[in-house]
Amino acid sequence: MSRRVWTKEEILEVYNRPLINLIYDAATVHRAHHNADEVQVSTLLSIKTGGCPEDCGYCPQAARYHTDVQNEDLLSLSHVKAQALRAKSSGSSRLCLGAAWRNVKDDHEFDHVLEMVRTINDVGLEVCCTLGMVTEKQAQRLADAGLYAYNHNLDSSEEYYKEIISTRGYEDRLETIGNVRKAGVSVCSGGIIGMGETAEDRCAMLATYAGMETPPESIPVNALVAVEGTPLEDQTPVSIWEMVRMIATTRIVIPDSVVRLSAGRTQMSDEGQALCFMVGAGSIFAGDKLLTTPNPDVNKDMELFSILGITPMEPYKKGEQPKVNERYKSNEDPEKRIKWSRPAHTIERNEVKKEEAKVKS
Repeated sequence: MSRRVWTKEEILEVYNRPLINLIYDAATVHRAHHNADEVQVSTLLSIKTGGCPEDCGYCPQAARYHTDVQNEDLLSLSHVKAQALRAKSSGSSRLCLGAAWRNVKDDHEFDHVLEMVRTINDVGLEVCCTLGMVTEKQAQRLADAGLYAYNHNLDSSEEYYKEIISTRGYEDRLETIGNVRKAGVSVCSGGIIGMGETAEDRCAMLATYAGMETPPESIPVNALVAVEGTPLEDQTPVSIWEMVRMIATTRIVIPDSVVRLSAGRTQMSDEGQALCFMVGAGSIFAGDKLLTTPNPDVNKDMELFSILGITPMEPYKKGEQPKVNERYKSNEDPEKRIKWSRPAHTIERNEVKKEEAKVKS
């Protein structure tokens, strides 16, 4: 059966349905394509924290802003393995490794990350990485090391993206997703709501994903966590109803993908999270932090699962465990250094926060 191609206008009509109808429609689609009694629990681990050269307006890890985030070097392999074992014992089936990089470089740090990927694969967990932009050959080395998924969010619509980030282009994000896809790695890509964008922007982002030849296997939906010192520190938190609308619309428009209820859960009640699961959220991130922002305790999550009758998903329910190929250790034929784009425009509020940070330093 051919897959439906959606326009932004059609998606907006779904998004604006009467809420009670939207909830029912999304729940029906969710049950037709997924086991609604299972939710994947993923653990997100920051393996290199702070000092990022990008100017993403929402991010406390950007070096140019003054936040409470302390820079930390790349974690040791033994520490990452210990965290993987801990995550597995607490019910996680996926471990996601995040590094505050603009893009991957062919150096000893990337070699170290490749060993992390192999180690976690050996533990029996799905391995996901979010390391910034990657070339096709870098994505292939990650795949050879046993990578299951790669996360690289579009964040918002192409139009509104220019209001949030000025240090790299939207097309670079799309190219990275394409490179990951060519390497045979599962794609995890979604966005953030609550950054000041419109409903049209949210639906335009979904139209981009729905229009891909193969949409992402995972689509995280994040609610902005406004961090003091970032350009978006004064944004009003999105309501639970906006989150429910966004998750429900994503479920209807891209029915086969796993919708991930991601950042912002600390602001949600148990009842609100239950609604998100009902309309199509099939994954959460566990642990006390999502990179640098607060997250509910895993024991609290398991208590809610018990109340709702939800079972944590086992690893590799959506795909086979990748086989490790020793060629990941070789970088004998590296690509020429790619110059990822740097758009010419600036964002006033980002520049203001950068100057304020200089004064505070």
